[in-house]
Parts: sequence; C-alpha cells; structure tokens
Amino acid sequence: MTYFACGAILHPHAGEKRSLADERTHDMLSPGAIAPELHRSSRMQSEDPIIIAGGGPVGAVTALALAQQGLEVRLFEAEARVDDSPRAATTHAATLEMLERLGLVEEVTRRGLIEPKFRIWHRASREIVAEFNFGILKDDTRYPYVVQCEQHKLVQIALERLRAFPNATVEFSARISAFEQHDEGVHVSIETARASRRLLGSYLIGADGGRSTVRKMLDIEFEGYTHPERFLVLTTTYGFGAEFAGCSRNYFSDPDEWAALFKVTGDDGLGRWRVVFPTKPNESEDDAFDEAAVQARLQRFFPKPGPYPVVHRNIYNAHQRVAASFRKGRVFLAGDAAHVNNPLGGLGLNFGIHDGLELCSLLGRVMRKEAPAVILDDYDKFRRPLNVEYVQQQTIANKKRLEEKDPAIRASNNAALRAMTADPAAHRLYLLKASLIDSVRQRRTEAA
Repeated sequence: MTYFACGAILHPHAGEKRSLADERTHDMLSPGAIAPELHRSSRMQSEDPIIIAGGGPVGAVTALALAQQGLEVRLFEAEARVDDSPRAATTHAATLEMLERLGLVEEVTRRGLIEPKFRIWHRASREIVAEFNFGILKDDTRYPYVVQCEQHKLVQIALERLRAFPNATVEFSARISAFEQHDEGVHVSIETARASRRLLGSYLIGADGGRSTVRKMLDIEFEGYTHPERFLVLTTTYGFGAEFAGCSRNYFSDPDEWAALFKVTGDDGLGRWRVVFPTKPNESEDDAFDEAAVQARLQRFFPKPGPYPVVHRNIYNAHQRVAASFRKGRVFLAGDAAHVNNPLGGLGLNFGIHDGLELCSLLGRVMRKEAPAVILDDYDKFRRPLNVEYVQQQTIANKKRLEEKDPAIRASNNAALRAMTADPAAHRLYLLKASLIDSVRQRRTEAA
C-alpha cells in the first residue's frame, strides 16, 4: 500500500539514485518543484476551495503543496504582515527532503546557513560533553545537516511561489471568526477592517498557531501543561564564533540556569546569535528585559569586556500540549494549532510542516476521487501519536537533561551522551530520531 501519493507530479530528481531517507519520504510528499503553468489546465474548478486559517510557515507551505496539485486554495492570515520576530529557525533533514519536492530547498538554504553539528556543554566548566554530527547520516539522506533559516524567510519564500498560482489566493488582515460544517462543506466567516463575508470551502485547515481560534471553536481540548518558567531569547550581533568555532548550535547544561546558543543569518546576511535562557520564578517581562538585567545575564553566560549589542528581546511561555484530536469532520488542525512544545531540539516547526504535507496529500487523493473520504481518518490516527513519541518525548527529555539538578543523574546523563557519540551505530540511531527521519519512516511502515 502506498500513502501520501499526490497525483501526477513531476519529481525534480527523476532517474537519479535516491538516498534511503528519500526512498522512505518519497511517497509522503510528491508535489515536486512544479511551474504553475503545468497546473493551469488541470485546476479543479468544480470543487469548493480548501480554506486555510493562518499564514505562518505551516499554513504557507501547506497552501503551496495544495496549489501544486491543482487544488483551489484560499489562505487567510489575521495579521497585516508576515511576523519576522525571532522564532523557529532549525530545518531538519526530513523536512529539507520535503521542501526539495516543493522547489523550496535551494532558496531556504541560500537564505540560511548549513550546520552539520550540535554540541552539549557543561556550562560551568566550558567542557564539551558531547558533539553530535549529522554527517553520520550521509547514507540516509541527501541532507546530513540542518539549515538554520528563520521561519519568516520560509513563509516569504513559500508565499512568493504561491502567488504565482492562479488557483490560490493569499489575504492578510483577514480573520476567520466563525464556521459551520455541513455535508457539502464548511461555511467560513471572514472578517476584515472593511467588511465581513462568508465563503464555502470543501475543507478548513486550522494552522493558526498555539492559541488557535479554529481549535477553540471546535471545542477540542489542548492536553498537556505549561512550563512554570518562561523562555527569554536575546538576539545579539556580537560574534561568538571565536569561542564556539565550528558549531553554531550549542546547548549548555546547568542546574541553576541552562542556556542555548544558536546562529542565524539575519535579514542582512551578516549573522545574529540568539541566546535562550529560562526566566527566574515570577520574573516579569519588564524585569527580564531591563538592560542591566540583560547585560548581567549575558556576562554570566560569557564574560567579555564591554556590553553586548542586543538587537532584540523576546519572552514567551513554553508548553507541552497536544490537541485531543487533530480533526473534527471537515476541519483539521496542523502545526502549533495541533501541538506545541519547548524549542530545545528544533522539532515543533518541522513536525508541523510534516502535518501539513501529509494532510494536503490525503485531501488531494480524496478531491481527485482516488480514494474515499474515510482515508482522512488517517491524519489524526497517525499524526497525533507520532507527535507524542517524536516531539513531546524528545523535547521534554532535552529540557530535563539541561536543567537536571541531581549531581549523580547529571553525571550519568553526561556519561551516556559521551558513550553515544563514541559509538557510530548509537550515534546514528539517535540522530535519525532527532532529525525526524525515523518519524517519517515509522509513518510509512504504519501505512503499509
């Protein structure tokens, strides 16, 4: 049994030998890098459009994948513009393979930076506990690395491609305020500053973030918990390259204040470093953002002469939550609307893109009448448990390892990490899971 087949689509690497990971992800996403004109004669004009709430990375990429199948798509974003605040940036191998078939991977890579490693440090001693190298996956994927590309860039790239399709529209400052499901489709109410209107869609996809209006209107419980501390992200132009040469993804374990350090390119291509800290109990946003407090935090992390040039401050609540269901009738949840997690490991955005691309494939098969509508049950049936196993469990474990206070457990954890990186087989197995390649393979196996 084949799953995720997306119809008659040209594959950009037809005739080439594919990697093991590619063989295992090929059926999951086959929209390919297709010029819009290939679809103009095959648009499904008799079908009501698929409506997407949310123009973030999951909504934009999902809309593009649907448009590349010739399906009518209407994307609505409540905000007036793409949110360019510092958010997710890590794009893993499994996702890069999917973006390749959408024709996005080259631009994403050009606007980001390639990083094949990540390091876990003992913060107090400045000792590298373990260095993981995705290069060990060279026989599993064409992308044995991550690409650090800020999510707003991915949105901009996807929307630019999407606007070239006559069967797709994108509207900002347009909020989906209500909807009603019927046998023939979903009536959606859309509000703008000028007017309100109703639109009949065949299906509705809620990709409208962790505070999803769509999920709330479906009355679907968001199961899980919120971490007691918040996450503070400080972005600086200071170059940490001398201290952390050869690796732009770093995690620092410490029982009192763990930290994470990542490099992104920035919109100007000159480079930015993001430093992530947990806030103190009951620390207010004003206190966390205070210039003296910011400088003190950074100086404790990495003492240097003079102040740090901080160009952005961000603070947010971190959650571990999964929607009780990813589907109700003709309405689906994807990305943060369906699941949220702490950012340690860079998994949430990646898994959200996987959500959207599986869903677009299933919807495409149903709308082309290649399969009965009952196959849409597979979306919730498989995506939800995969998120619990590969995203929730990993990110919870990552955070717990960094903040562990018991000296004996910390020593045991560090010994296990060292042993894992010293054993090529164990090293590879860990990175197959961390890169979400394993989740894609498991999904294929479950559908066989």
